[in-house]
Amino acid sequence: MARYIASKFLYMLVSLLILITATFFLMKAIPGNPFMSEKQVPPQIRERLMEQYGLNKPLIVQYGQYLKNIAQGDFGISMKMQNKEVTGLITDTFGASLKLGLVAIAVSVIVGVLLGLLAALYHRKLIDNVAMVLAVLGIAVPSFVVASMLQFVFAQKAGIFNVMGFNGPLDYVLPVAALAAQPIAFIARLTRSSMLEVLHADYIKTARAKGLNWVTILFRHVVRNGILPVITYLGPMTANIITGSVVIEQIFGIGGLGKVFVSSISNRDYTLIMGVTIFYGVILMLARFLTDIAYVFVDPRIKLSNRKEG
Repeated sequence: MARYIASKFLYMLVSLLILITATFFLMKAIPGNPFMSEKQVPPQIRERLMEQYGLNKPLIVQYGQYLKNIAQGDFGISMKMQNKEVTGLITDTFGASLKLGLVAIAVSVIVGVLLGLLAALYHRKLIDNVAMVLAVLGIAVPSFVVASMLQFVFAQKAGIFNVMGFNGPLDYVLPVAALAAQPIAFIARLTRSSMLEVLHADYIKTARAKGLNWVTILFRHVVRNGILPVITYLGPMTANIITGSVVIEQIFGIGGLGKVFVSSISNRDYTLIMGVTIFYGVILMLARFLTDIAYVFVDPRIKLSNRKEG
């Protein structure tokens, strides 16, 4: 276990270095700089700002300095928000994004597994057909379209929820529904397919022939073995929810990290773009790592060494 964890962390460090390098040079390749929009600023002051942030140095020197700074835990100061450290901006705004993401993940897994399980148990019946139609719609319709429709129907027309804001429990409903719609659809389809395969397995037929209680068979054997594809999807689902929350936070006016990220891109705030990108990258890598570990707890037959080889 210790060797596996060490190798995974080494792999994560290499992946993170690739992410930092690619983001840094792609960001610098875009014409312009963070101070181009400041038309009122005299050229002398703009040059002084470029010097202050090291933007007048050769690109490779800027890259080396940035790597040195982040190795020391220094993500720099925002170029557009005066006296605001990137680390502080991330910690101040990530709370709302974390709450939204965790609730969306929980809702996605619970609702998706239940829909898939019901579709498998009532194969080719009304429940199955309805669940699969909903799954197709969830996959086909983008999250921002779902968010706009939910706002129009349940906020503007029905007046049940607020159009924007993130202050009370009811304010979670619409953004979570919009963010979880696509993951629910994928999980429902994965669960249905996997559960159908398990339900027709020989060991399930043997257990039923021995007179084992159906509820016991369902939860001890069917669900436990059929849930593995869902665990595989947890990593990509986390990425989907994190990236999707950037748009959803803008639509619903949630003051989370996604809103800060969008603002940093439009303002060409180099240090903030890099800081948020690295932060998102670490979260996604940790999600993948935890997914691999979860395999062992769900199915002890799966060894970490085999996961590493695969």
